[in-house]
Amino acid sequence: MIAQRIRVTGVVQGVGFRPFVWRLARELDLSGWVRNDEDGVEIAAEGAAEPMRVLLERLRRDAPPLARVDGVYAHDSASEGGRGFVIVASRAGTGRASTAIGHDTATCPDCLSDLFDPANRRHAHAFITCTRCGPRFTVTHRLPYDRVATSLAGFPLCPACAAEYTDPADRRFHAETTCCPDCGPRLSLADARGNPLPGEPIAETVRLIRAGAIVAIKGLGGFHLVCKADDRDAVARLRLRKSREEKPFAVLLASIASSREYAEVSDDEAALLGSPERPIVLLRKLGGCDRQLAGIAPGLEWLGVMLPATPIQFLLFHEAAGRPAGSGWLQARQALAMIATSANPGGEPLVIGNDEAIDRLSGIADAYLTHDRDIVAPCDDSVLRGARFIRRARGFTPRAIKLASAGPSVLATGGFLKNTVCVTRGDEAFVSQHIGDLDNAANCVFHEESVSRLLELIDVFPEIVAHDLHPDFHSSRFAAGFAARHGLPILAVQHHHAHIAAVLAEHGHGGPVLGLAADGVGLGADGGAWGGELLRVDGRHCRRWSNMAPLPLPGGDRAAREPWRMAAAVLWRLSRGGEIAPRFAEQAAAGGLAAMLERRVNCPPTSSLGRVFDAAAGLLGVRAVAAFEGQAAMLLEGLAGRAGRASPLAGGWRIGPDGTLDLLPLLASMADADDPAQAAARFHATLAAALADWLCAAADDTGIGTVALGGGCFLNDILTQALTSRLNEKGLQVLAARDLPPNDGGLSLGQAWVARHFLEA
Repeated sequence: MIAQRIRVTGVVQGVGFRPFVWRLARELDLSGWVRNDEDGVEIAAEGAAEPMRVLLERLRRDAPPLARVDGVYAHDSASEGGRGFVIVASRAGTGRASTAIGHDTATCPDCLSDLFDPANRRHAHAFITCTRCGPRFTVTHRLPYDRVATSLAGFPLCPACAAEYTDPADRRFHAETTCCPDCGPRLSLADARGNPLPGEPIAETVRLIRAGAIVAIKGLGGFHLVCKADDRDAVARLRLRKSREEKPFAVLLASIASSREYAEVSDDEAALLGSPERPIVLLRKLGGCDRQLAGIAPGLEWLGVMLPATPIQFLLFHEAAGRPAGSGWLQARQALAMIATSANPGGEPLVIGNDEAIDRLSGIADAYLTHDRDIVAPCDDSVLRGARFIRRARGFTPRAIKLASAGPSVLATGGFLKNTVCVTRGDEAFVSQHIGDLDNAANCVFHEESVSRLLELIDVFPEIVAHDLHPDFHSSRFAAGFAARHGLPILAVQHHHAHIAAVLAEHGHGGPVLGLAADGVGLGADGGAWGGELLRVDGRHCRRWSNMAPLPLPGGDRAAREPWRMAAAVLWRLSRGGEIAPRFAEQAAAGGLAAMLERRVNCPPTSSLGRVFDAAAGLLGVRAVAAFEGQAAMLLEGLAGRAGRASPLAGGWRIGPDGTLDLLPLLASMADADDPAQAAARFHATLAAALADWLCAAADDTGIGTVALGGGCFLNDILTQALTSRLNEKGLQVLAARDLPPNDGGLSLGQAWVARHFLEA
């Protein structure tokens, strides 16, 4: 007989870990106890040697599905002489926490069975949850994860729920957000002025949506604006009211079968759609999609689709389906398709409060479906295309990213666009939910609140602060102020160094590597506008090995929003400036642009690959002026996808004596193309071949056999797959983003990684 104290670390609170341990110990005939504390889960167990060995093995192997076990540590202890195995109260700590809160998770199959069972006491209960599903991050104030630390603290359990809560054999044992119609939050429906509307809220909401109304519906991390997706007039009103001219909307559908009505769905995509995280997944449209869902994603080849994640969303589809018993109806196609877009007017933070919704969404929403459970942390929907993140938020935040080793704590404040913040603790990096662009005061406040919340939630204080090299970003100014107030060192990390460092952090690779950083723009070490950089990265050391041949930016930042200007810059580089005015006659500034380029007035150079995509789109007539960031490149990729495979253009690039990659021959072919789709396909094929040639030459020069790809251009699947394939054929190892987006959403992790190396040097 032996006795041991066992420590389990990771995401082990709020996921049913203690009842799992209780059942396991009873099965193995062990005595002792289990409890939560600030470090995770602590176990005292005693029994025969073999069952104790099995206990340790199964703690790692058989943990509940929402748990993430990072470590199981055991040491011998004195026998406590008890009989049986019990769950004891959580221990409040006095030191810093080393556990983590779980992410929000879609309603599990068992809860769905209860939800749609007319005989169940939680039938049609809009807040049904258990230890296997429901909100975590968005309702939690602090750790340890107990009910008093959540926004359910104000809802005392009724006797029936309390009995489940205290029964280790029940799946709702210590389910901190559990409740029922007798003791839980309540739904309510209000009109545009906030006045209560009569009728059952779910049924009345479905009636309003079917009638063409736009309803603001309270979700897990914020409100959604919802309307009928196949109602052309409702979609147009939503675009007008939200001032969202062409940026695509996501569609909320009941099932995989419903998704296949509008888009191709592979097995991997179906698994993503139906995963507990329930992200928005970009699917390739079917031929009739734009006719059925007019105005949802105009001109794009992909449709953003998500399946229900919350009981409220499931109940809306259930009502629309005629309230069938059981959950089998979710496997069939359902007719109702709804837009569900984030309720954040003007690019501001998400609306999360009931009164706030009526105030900030006035003039947008016709009605409000709300409830009285507070949202603690705003958290947008995550977006993936294949296995690649475009936006990482609900369902994945605050899941830690494991680092190669433990080290000092760092606060990294991210960049300007698609901002996130990152805090490291030991061998973990915690990246915040998507914050957004720091171009308005509300998002800047959200950024600062996110820093405070993340530091408090994981209970660390940084030893250094890292930020982008650009001094005028709000994130950089905040970092400087925070560091000054607390007497901390501060480190500015060059934008593209951070892009590559984020990939290395994910892969636990310290370098050296060749990093290809390709995006729209980032401040370079020389003060220039970089964006197509070949870097040699080795920990905190970064050297610009070479870059793409610069193009002028006619009109400065305006050229990033108007692809025709980049096309004009290419024509000028080709000594064809006389074609600019007639070719772009519909643009008021076209007449004077050639002279501007000739005199080099307000035409700073950029090495950006993102602007090369814009130039190609402008030359092919794909898009003259972009309605949202990245639109031209997305349209160009979609056009190339329709054309299929193409061969690289012979002589389509040049590598200069200084290693500079010049794509002017490729762009010249775009200027004279007869078939835009074929030309777009040829552009992608040639670009992949050119970048591979460039990287292979650098690998030969440096002897480095590993390449890291970072930056927003690697959201382009055609480019990324073709380039990776070519590099692998040449024997090079390719590292790419996997747990974070390759775009600026990953910058904060890269900054933190560089700062850690700086401190450890």
